[in-house]
Amino acid sequence: MSENAKAASVNRAKTYQLVLFPLNNGATNVYYVLVLSYIATFGSKVLALSMIFASVMVTGMRLFDAVTDPIIGALMDRTNGKFGKFRPFMVIGNLIMAVSILVLYCLTPLIPDTMMWARYAVFVGLYAVWVIGYTFQTSCTRSGQTVLTNDPKQRPLFTIFNTVGSLLGMGAMQFFAPILAKNYEGGYASAGFFRTLAPVGIIISILLTLLAVIGIWEKDQPKYFGIGGEKTEKIKVAEYVQIIKENKPMQRLMVAGAGCKLALSIATNTTVLCMLYGCMMGNYDGLYLPMMVLGYVFSVPFFLLTVRTSQKHGQKASLMRYVSVALVCYVGVLVLLLLWGHGDGFTLSLLGEGGLSINLYTVLFILLFGIGYGAYYATADMPIPMVADCSDYETYQSGKYIPGIMGTLFSLVDKLVSSLSATVVGVAVSFIGLESLPTQYDPYTPGMNAVVIVLFCVIPMIAWAATLIAMKGYSLTGEKMKEIQAVNACRRDAVADGMSLEDAMQKYVTMADVPESYVP
Repeated sequence: MSENAKAASVNRAKTYQLVLFPLNNGATNVYYVLVLSYIATFGSKVLALSMIFASVMVTGMRLFDAVTDPIIGALMDRTNGKFGKFRPFMVIGNLIMAVSILVLYCLTPLIPDTMMWARYAVFVGLYAVWVIGYTFQTSCTRSGQTVLTNDPKQRPLFTIFNTVGSLLGMGAMQFFAPILAKNYEGGYASAGFFRTLAPVGIIISILLTLLAVIGIWEKDQPKYFGIGGEKTEKIKVAEYVQIIKENKPMQRLMVAGAGCKLALSIATNTTVLCMLYGCMMGNYDGLYLPMMVLGYVFSVPFFLLTVRTSQKHGQKASLMRYVSVALVCYVGVLVLLLLWGHGDGFTLSLLGEGGLSINLYTVLFILLFGIGYGAYYATADMPIPMVADCSDYETYQSGKYIPGIMGTLFSLVDKLVSSLSATVVGVAVSFIGLESLPTQYDPYTPGMNAVVIVLFCVIPMIAWAATLIAMKGYSLTGEKMKEIQAVNACRRDAVADGMSLEDAMQKYVTMADVPESYVP
């Protein structure tokens, strides 16, 4: 057996690699907050664009992704250069995003309001450029896992490190944004706020990207690329539709991933939280950060529980179990928000003039919201390492190693849903007669409580229900993945020793066909 085959038969990552590479998700999640949480507000408040245009455009631009994603996925699958398959896309994607957002947030407000057509055109153009960079880098988080490790015990660990990376990126932006907003009159509606927030986010994202590149550096080489190794797949874009059509687990995972992402993106949307903690509860500054910190604290034990459950029973079982916990808890949150306004005791209260001022309503909200948030935050990124399972399944079924297209297709769904949240929020707010997205300083408007209930509870609950339905028929259980990894490893070694891919595919089909030493 060749040295390459020995190295690839059981591919385990070093600890620092498992820790550093998921920071790529943290780097892109900086832009998830920087762009998807604020771009509609920036467009409507700073550039004075139509609120509906600014909100709907974020979703409409994803039609552009329908063209760019498979092209970038195909390009990645055919890439096998001096700097590997994934590292060039991570670096180039991050640089594209940095330049486009810096120009968008810092320079477009300088366009005079007498040239509104130019504001609309530049807004759309720069956003389109950003989308390309976002696709470049986000697809690497999904597809790069296939070379990082194929150990069923290690792969679930990616979820916890991915979440930590996400916290470093998303959490840092959510922490700094309200602090920076206080320094500008108008808060989130101020051009100065965006001029300050953009460079802060870009620096954080660049640092996280560099660490992620270090994490995948050793693994980003041909001997870890599927069964064929040095051989680069030449799959036509037209073939991808057929591939996904036959990959049933990937179809179900895309639905589940969309459900988890929709729940997270809408329930954590800045406008929704401004209406809940500011307009309804009347104390955005005193509630937003404490509730955000409480949510993260509650999520820590769930991170550990999801990994333990994934290692013991498989990632499908873990995802379904903790999404169910979130769904049950949010039934309670829904009841509490329905009771809001029925008296002085039915409002959130943490601090009063004399110090701590907490009531039963707040205690119940903290418990139900905290447990529910912890459960769904821990599962929000769980579909990401499961993309690697679906990619390995494709290799097992067809012999094709196409992590690029698998990653970009999942990324496309992820971005469609993320951007859909901005449109949903914008349309929902328009139903109560508001012409611009409310900020923390806007007064309560009649009907706003109903909008918050739908956005903060009902839509996420529907999304979680869709996730549970989709995952019920997901076939890649823990035991099935052990079989897939054993068969793929045996085929890889056979090809490395001179057997043709076609013969290896025919010789090793099930677990019964491979030596016991190959079983993970």
